[in-house]
Amino acid sequence: MDKKAALVTGGSRGIGRAIVLGLAVAGWQVTASYRQDEQAMRSTQQQVESLGGVLLPIRADLRQAEQRTRLVEQVLEAFGQIDLLVNNAGIAPRQRADLLEVQESSYDEVLNTNLKGPFFLTQQVAKAMLEAVQSGKSSAPKIINISSLSAYTSSTQRGEYCLSKAGMSMLTQLYADRLAQAGILVYEIQPGIIETDMTAPVHEKYDRLIEAGLLPLKRWGKPEDVARAVVALAEGTLPYSTGEIIHIDGGFHLRRL
Repeated sequence: MDKKAALVTGGSRGIGRAIVLGLAVAGWQVTASYRQDEQAMRSTQQQVESLGGVLLPIRADLRQAEQRTRLVEQVLEAFGQIDLLVNNAGIAPRQRADLLEVQESSYDEVLNTNLKGPFFLTQQVAKAMLEAVQSGKSSAPKIINISSLSAYTSSTQRGEYCLSKAGMSMLTQLYADRLAQAGILVYEIQPGIIETDMTAPVHEKYDRLIEAGLLPLKRWGKPEDVARAVVALAEGTLPYSTGEIIHIDGGFHLRRL
């Protein structure tokens, strides 16, 4: 109980798994939520335990209010407080569709998962963090939102995803503003082209674009690149910043001639 406690959503694979492992190595007690892939979650747990870390896996569909509540309650029951929330869980559209052909069902699924779930989970966790700060149990809790370069980059074949990530940017600003007085810091990490299951279907496309000079740093990003940024923020590297956007994108965000 002398270790700080983190909640990472979507912690079974990809970027989420790398974040879980990075925090575990740094000495955090970690809860990882997952929605479906129990086998991947077990694999992540085994990796954490092999490193001597602590991981509590909890299955939860964050689109559902009662499951968000149960998740937070279980973390608090296990560890007493939440010192760090990482909103990482997210999905891409099941099918890429032209903007003029996007179905409401796809819009609802992506927005509910990528924006509604994180918004209301953050609301619940923020209340717990405020209580912990006021009681002296926790100092300088942090919330880190994993968004995407799609927050500001048009991709008309997956408009609903872009909207969800743009919304995540405003979610960051809102909670940073609301929680600053209590010393709760909120950050946004915007990954670029990261080698994960989500980008596997377009791997060849991005290979060509990277080779053609899309990125100043001419390589794919790795989940560990994002995890390093999360751990740095979690450990208090930027104590006089909140609402900050951290680009982990190989320089994609630079405007170049």
